[in-house]
Amino acid sequence: MSGESSSRSDVSFDSGGARCAAWLYRPAGPPPFACVVMAHGFGGTREVRLDAYAERFAAAGFAALVFDYRHFGASEGDPRQLLDVAKQLGDWRAAIAWARAQPEIDAARVAIWGTSFSGGHVMSLGAEDAQLAAIVAQVPFCDPRATAVPKWQMLRLAVAGLLDTWRGRRGQLPFEIPIVGPPGSLAALTTPDSMPGYLALLPPSTRWRNTVAARVVFQLPRYHPAARAAQIRSPLLVCVADQDALAPPGPALDAAARAPRGSAKQYPCQHFAIYLGALFERAVADQIAFLEEHLAAKPGPAP
Repeated sequence: MSGESSSRSDVSFDSGGARCAAWLYRPAGPPPFACVVMAHGFGGTREVRLDAYAERFAAAGFAALVFDYRHFGASEGDPRQLLDVAKQLGDWRAAIAWARAQPEIDAARVAIWGTSFSGGHVMSLGAEDAQLAAIVAQVPFCDPRATAVPKWQMLRLAVAGLLDTWRGRRGQLPFEIPIVGPPGSLAALTTPDSMPGYLALLPPSTRWRNTVAARVVFQLPRYHPAARAAQIRSPLLVCVADQDALAPPGPALDAAARAPRGSAKQYPCQHFAIYLGALFERAVADQIAFLEEHLAAKPGPAP
């Protein structure tokens, strides 16, 4: 970018009466900019490696709006660590609307980028918002039936979820379980790579907490974000980890095939390996190439 660098500033927007904290990355050069709206996966906050992607997108000439969901990170919302699918989708809609309303952003060139659980969210949003310029879903959660969870583990999680629901109805603080834990532990994500993989993404100083309100376990079996993939009209890139035990590749590849403008890129790795090292470099390069194709500025009318 001719030696110029991008910049990052703190911004915020309202969602459901609460303030969502966000970073806005601005590329070098004159506005208006194409913009990539971004948020993390299950229990994640923007500081957990999303800055690495946003910096690359800004260096490629795109603005990036990276936000924390309500109840997480630097955003408002009580109780803390409450993961609610409907609320998170509402946060996404608010973030997209905020981006489109900024004079320095081209409202016709707003894309969304999600990873893991939010990779499912961006598919859900794509099925309802045909004005999105492009969608990137990295190692996306597509179908809860694809991940095998032992019955004894499901029972333990259900008990924790019932306790948390009971506490919530009485206005008490949530009963929390770990987001990630070793196999066999009482945690939401317990594949062999979940705990080491997630923890490897954390910066040295972080506000991320390894807890989530247990009531979310009753939402997960009912959430099928790729069910409406055939209704996604925007260009869709699905980045798939071939050895993914957390978000198995089959449903993701199927979603890309069913989307009218869908495509897939495959990587020889497990779920968390795509965020780091050579696989990160390969995936982010593929994503930038996809965004450059679909977020290019349209020529104005002839004088």
